[in-house]
Amino acid sequence: MLRRLPLRRSRGLKLFPMDTYFKKQIAYTLRGQQFSFAVAHTIFSSFQVDEGSDLLLRTLEPATPPARILDLGCGAGVIGITLARRYPEAQVIMADVNLLAVRYARLNATLNGTANTTIVGSVGLEELPSGPYDLIVSNIPAKIGDLAIEHEFILAPLAQLQEGGEYWFVVVSGLNHLIPRLAPRHQLRLKEIKKRAGHTVYRLCR
Repeated sequence: MLRRLPLRRSRGLKLFPMDTYFKKQIAYTLRGQQFSFAVAHTIFSSFQVDEGSDLLLRTLEPATPPARILDLGCGAGVIGITLARRYPEAQVIMADVNLLAVRYARLNATLNGTANTTIVGSVGLEELPSGPYDLIVSNIPAKIGDLAIEHEFILAPLAQLQEGGEYWFVVVSGLNHLIPRLAPRHQLRLKEIKKRAGHTVYRLCR
């Protein structure tokens, strides 16, 4: 449970409860919408919205509006919350192995008014509601090992996609040795969508 401390105000943004892990509040703008994300010291990308997530969000264009979305490895919730605002009729499930990230994703969902989100602590898909999902998104962690990436962040999510569904993900360029090799190995419908500043966005279709 979030430890209730005195409310703080950050640069004119709305008030929200802080806990002892709080580091700062990050402002983010996408498609003319304003977002604010509270982040903790030990959560991924605690200085700004990272370039990979930003590239994914600015590139992502599903063929049809999704009704059920999964954000795998959600961190503080930037991708899932932004998509929840973009698709207010969709159900957005967000998951992370880091329970502090789950805490802050829940806080940020409230802060950004996205009641259509559910945030779950889970190793991979273990604790998640089963699919199918129309859209899955992820900023795939680079340091978990090639085998874990292949099975936990590529093959397992793909199996949870609706027929005709899409899996959009971004990786650091250091993983470009791995991702393209998976397509012929598993007969994947994989396409490289965009590269920028050390990151690559891919799309998998089922």
